[in-house]
Amino acid sequence: MVLPIVLYGDPVLRRKAAPVEQITPEIEQLASEMIETMIGATNGVGLAAPQVGRSLRLFVLRDEIIDSSGEYAFSPPEVVINPVFSSPSKELLTASEGCLSLPRIEVDVARPSTIHVRYQNLKGEFLEEDLKDFRARIFMHENDHLNGTLIIDRISSQERNRLDPFLRKIKARR
Repeated sequence: MVLPIVLYGDPVLRRKAAPVEQITPEIEQLASEMIETMIGATNGVGLAAPQVGRSLRLFVLRDEIIDSSGEYAFSPPEVVINPVFSSPSKELLTASEGCLSLPRIEVDVARPSTIHVRYQNLKGEFLEEDLKDFRARIFMHENDHLNGTLIIDRISSQERNRLDPFLRKIKARR
């Protein structure tokens, strides 16, 4: 089932999400529906539980890869539960980011170029990974949602003021 995307202005997007205490059939179903929503409804690369109205520390993602024929493709979808980040690089990379909860808004966001993460997958296994490049950016963007942070919180006040009319329109739609 494709889930509705929560838009900017909904309080769930500003809450710190609760840890997933146990991987239950309900959590598995939520993850499955989030993957379906990410791929089918939005063609996105990441979706956090708060974006579908659930204040849980869970997100789904798929990375952009180059397939065996040299074409851009997507990796299989992954489920990330209760991520914990450490060792962010001092070097920052700036790139354009969009957000499903902020339709048609793209802003330049500076993020660490590398970072370490520890998380659980849907099988309950603990995984650790040193992230870099686009994959690191996806993880950090989605993790921001778990902490109540949006991309518009990572821009200058001047840029935020420029976007204000668009933000008011999005808020009015919810």
